[in-house]
Amino acid sequence: MLHIVLYQPEIPPNTGNIGRLCHAAELSLHLIEPLGFSLDEKSLRRAGLDYWHELDVQTWPSLEAWSEAIGTPDRRFYLTTKTDQSYWDQSFQAGDSLIFGPETRGLPESLLAQNSANCLTIPQKGGRSLNLATSVGIVAYEAIRQISVPN
Repeated sequence: MLHIVLYQPEIPPNTGNIGRLCHAAELSLHLIEPLGFSLDEKSLRRAGLDYWHELDVQTWPSLEAWSEAIGTPDRRFYLTTKTDQSYWDQSFQAGDSLIFGPETRGLPESLLAQNSANCLTIPQKGGRSLNLATSVGIVAYEAIRQISVPN
């Protein structure tokens, strides 16, 4: 239905929570390296991610490698605090990709500049940003709602 893309995620519990969300909502999860943690079996088990093998999850060496494999660049949305375009104003479709940056720095400025028409934000009070897992949940479930409810 949707592709959730985490560009260089850094915090294992966030990725675990997002993985759980993707499993529950039947979404594809794409992890763009480098990751700030290990995905070996011992690390996954220690983090309580015993369901990880049930996920539709792929790890990619770069955003370019993911991009070449997925295609359709016009249906990619880049979530950032550096735009005024709200996710509320977007009409989502099955197959869309929602791309989120790493927790400490967000998506690269160059990527945002190249894709400014497809940058979206979650309206929020200035200051600290929302947690990555919370942000993914907010936008993903709005997209699911739009796709699931006939107009």
